[in-house]
Amino acid sequence: MATFKDLIVWQKSHLLVLKIYEITKQFPREEIYGLTNQIRRAAYSVPANIVEGKKKKTIPHQLSFINIAEGSLEEVKYFLILSKDLKYIEEDRYNELLKDAEEIGKLLNGYERFIKNSNS
Repeated sequence: MATFKDLIVWQKSHLLVLKIYEITKQFPREEIYGLTNQIRRAAYSVPANIVEGKKKKTIPHQLSFINIAEGSLEEVKYFLILSKDLKYIEEDRYNELLKDAEEIGKLLNGYERFIKNSNS
């Protein structure tokens, strides 16, 4: 049986968290309890909910955690837009991170379908 570390969606979302931590080190100091904290929390919520959902025994519980991960990913996307608009990140870095987030969204959709079909 595979562990959460074997899931591509977890691997990619974990990498996104690392990138988010790296870019937010450069955010203004006054954002430490604001945007920096918010985007980091939303980012690490994605892989954390994948991990928690993987361990749940029932399909509805598993899907619930995937849904939470999807919601957190959407928060990350918004915080990236805000970071770009506030000029905390460059346009090219924003595009790279947004592309990563969109790929993770597709992987979450695929993982959700896999979970639903595993009951059949």
